Amino acid sequence: MFTATLIADALTDQQVQSAFDLLDERTACGAAWPWRWIEAGRAADISFGNDPGNARAHLEKWAHNVDVMVQPEAGREKRLLVADMDSTMITVECIDELADFAGIKPEIAAITEAAMRGELDFAGALDARVALLAGLEESAIDRCLAERVRIMPGARELVRTMRARGAYTVLVSGGFTRFAEPVARAIGFDRVIANRLEIAGGKLTGQVERPVVDAATKLDTLLAERARLGLGEAETLAVGDGANDLPMIRVAGLGVAYHAKPIVAEAASAKVDHGDLTALLWAQGIARAEWVTSPE
Repeated sequence: MFTATLIADALTDQQVQSAFDLLDERTACGAAWPWRWIEAGRAADISFGNDPGNARAHLEKWAHNVDVMVQPEAGREKRLLVADMDSTMITVECIDELADFAGIKPEIAAITEAAMRGELDFAGALDARVALLAGLEESAIDRCLAERVRIMPGARELVRTMRARGAYTVLVSGGFTRFAEPVARAIGFDRVIANRLEIAGGKLTGQVERPVVDAATKLDTLLAERARLGLGEAETLAVGDGANDLPMIRVAGLGVAYHAKPIVAEAASAKVDHGDLTALLWAQGIARAEWVTSPE
């Protein structure tokens, strides 16, 4: 059996019934029994019997301001979360904001955008951007963290709820430890992996310590943690927005493109285009009354 979860800020009975009718009457997917609310007005489930790809395609064409998650019912609740940071767990790209303190944000942001679209090699693009920051005062990092970095809506609820229910959570970022470590603490992750900026004499040297945390690191982290925890593929969740997130998204039981670049949205098994990160709790069938909003 499969489940299609519909998620929106103001979801109506008529919308859900329309989606149910679409699966029941206009496709070969076979809606199995009446749809049901996870929470009235916010998220609903429809169970069906076969052809999830066809169901997803029809529902995504039907959807308007509604996020749709289609997945097997078995293993729906996940036991491992591996997440990207920039533009996923936080609302900005840290390197672009840091570049603003050096007066070169447009130049660096253009490279970031191309790399996240998959048009540039990630490590090469990272080196090129960091080299442009050579000589920037170290104090700019703390200012950027305090003034620019904001937690993505739903991030704390997602991570803390999953941890409270026994999941292991990892933040893996192609960004920098000086941002990722405090962000991970604020959200509640179990573990954080990120790149290290070289600093000498209170200034950035324009270098990144090796090895670089890249797409391969993200994939390797998911696979290693899955093996360490003795989990099946279906029990894993990966979420990100850029091309360097694609390898981990492709192998996760639920790989989610979050307000993502087109190359990621096209390849992911699920996507969130409208809601915040709490959509990933609805997708697991976890009602709002069970969400954790403060540290365990």
